Amino acid sequence: MPFDARNDLPETPALVLDESVVQANIDRLQAHCDARGVRLRPHIKTHKIPRFALAQVAAGAAGITCQKIGEAEVMADAGLDDILITYNIVGAEKCARLRRLSDRLRHLAVTVDSAATVDGLSAAFETAERPLVVLVECDTGAGRCGVQSPEEAAALAARIEAAPGLSYGGLMTFPAVGDLDGVARFMRRALELVAERGLSCREVSSGGTPDMWKSGEDDFVTEYRAGTYIFNDRSLVNRGTVPLEACAARVHATVVSAPTPTRLVVDAGSKVLTTDLFGQTGHGTVIGHPEADVVGLSEEHGVIHLPKDHGLAVGDRVEIVPNHICVVVNMFDEIFLRRTDGTLETVPVAARGKVT
Repeated sequence: MPFDARNDLPETPALVLDESVVQANIDRLQAHCDARGVRLRPHIKTHKIPRFALAQVAAGAAGITCQKIGEAEVMADAGLDDILITYNIVGAEKCARLRRLSDRLRHLAVTVDSAATVDGLSAAFETAERPLVVLVECDTGAGRCGVQSPEEAAALAARIEAAPGLSYGGLMTFPAVGDLDGVARFMRRALELVAERGLSCREVSSGGTPDMWKSGEDDFVTEYRAGTYIFNDRSLVNRGTVPLEACAARVHATVVSAPTPTRLVVDAGSKVLTTDLFGQTGHGTVIGHPEADVVGLSEEHGVIHLPKDHGLAVGDRVEIVPNHICVVVNMFDEIFLRRTDGTLETVPVAARGKVT
């Protein structure tokens, strides 16, 4: 629903996106990956909105990445038909949902890091007309999911290829930020061991927005997954990945209290800005007030410290670039998209809360 943002601002707190910045962010990373010869497969966990996923594909993305089946189901409903789910799908009920989803798509792939997960997927897909593509997730330093050695990666690849209903699709990693050399050592050795078993590695999928401008430096990576880049956030600005002007999303909040000359309280607390710090101090950057420090959050209150004579009063609106935009988007049923003509359009966050 469009309305004139010049005369009718949304009630706060609200999440407002600049359409021109969003599109520029999409185009910039797509052009980078195209120039490096790497397929871009954006992660929709950041925006959770089919409209933006379709825009990413229209710009040249090879497909999309989802984290949960529920997200993928929403994207499939909107016509996205090439999806990688980078998550261990465990349990008969979830595997059955995955089988139903696969029947709707042109291409579906998932990742695994254990024999138990492989066996569960095989049980669900052994009678499928088309095998499920499965990649081995490798822990190359992030310390989350993933096999712990190249030897384990090769062994699991062989198990996938031998499992009824499955097809080995390659290797996947979510690397530690800044350790590209360690990632390369692990993945190159895994590729050697997989080849020794007579298996073809169709994809080597890496990702992460903080290191996105280094994507394509390794000749073995075939596709790159990034999510946050579409909106960007304070964490990426502080890392030097992007300038503040590339942050498309702003939390609009209203000053509801000014208890002291140096303390303001706004109506955006932890239920809006969330408590993710990402190694930073403070909970966001207040646009136009670089001296401001969002020092604390309770559920519905954000406390901001500023020097005297800051010029803000009760009733004034502020814009805050959050630390971590992915979790902030998930706090809203809808966002407000500022179009190039100055109007705002409400857009539902269709995959919000799709955590199963």
